[in-house]
Amino acid sequence: MAFRRFLRTTVPQSALEAVASEVAGRYGEPFRAVEPLEADNWLSVPCVVNDRWFVKVIADQHTFVHAVLTTGRNIGAFSSGTEGFFEGFDTPVEMAEHELDATHRMRELGVNTPEPLEAFEHDGLGVVVFEYLPNFRTFDELPRVEAVAFAPVLFDFLSRMHTAGIAHGDLREENVLVAPVDGESRLYFIDATRVRDDAISDAKAYDLACALGSLAPHIGANAAVTAAREHYSAVDLLAAREFLDFVQLRPDHDFDGVLIKGEIEKLAS
Repeated sequence: MAFRRFLRTTVPQSALEAVASEVAGRYGEPFRAVEPLEADNWLSVPCVVNDRWFVKVIADQHTFVHAVLTTGRNIGAFSSGTEGFFEGFDTPVEMAEHELDATHRMRELGVNTPEPLEAFEHDGLGVVVFEYLPNFRTFDELPRVEAVAFAPVLFDFLSRMHTAGIAHGDLREENVLVAPVDGESRLYFIDATRVRDDAISDAKAYDLACALGSLAPHIGANAAVTAAREHYSAVDLLAAREFLDFVQLRPDHDFDGVLIKGEIEKLAS
């Protein structure tokens, strides 16, 4: 927990209000309210402006934290027997622009995301603006029956990205949302990070390991591996197995890697 507190940073309320006022003004509305969201997010300060826009505010400290995490993840990738494939950012606005672009690319593939609107710089802060999904739940908040129902959708979305040569790079429960739209609950991806374009094979295995590690505590290792098998080969799952120990070291994942490995090995045998 102390490590998480070190990583998490804030933006002064006055700066958040200035950003919120800028966002509202860009869409022809007066600024009424900004509400910071409670989230396990180390790389931005997420907030809602005027109950209409979901805004992520990125400061220099967030780019520093991203660099620290990127270094650690690349070391972990080496420990899994592959070259590091995560990439960093030089400025907060570069982080914002990447997230906007990555979200556009996901939507082009039919992956549900909040609608990306724009990214810009405000007084040295990176700002990225999305539509706001009210009443959303993160994947870890779903009852088991819903989590089981959405597991194949999650792997479908992930496989679409991988087939197109795109990796998520930070798949975890907090980055998978479920929200009601037109009377129907839908699953959404958020917060894709940057990985090297020439390392999609390793990044794919890592993403798959993260997805299995995120789902297994909620639906069981067997159900998670079975859902993944609908969209991934046994070879893909065996490649993901090699990253499970690395993923398990992350403070934002908590799962039984031995159980998942066992289910993968049973399926592949």
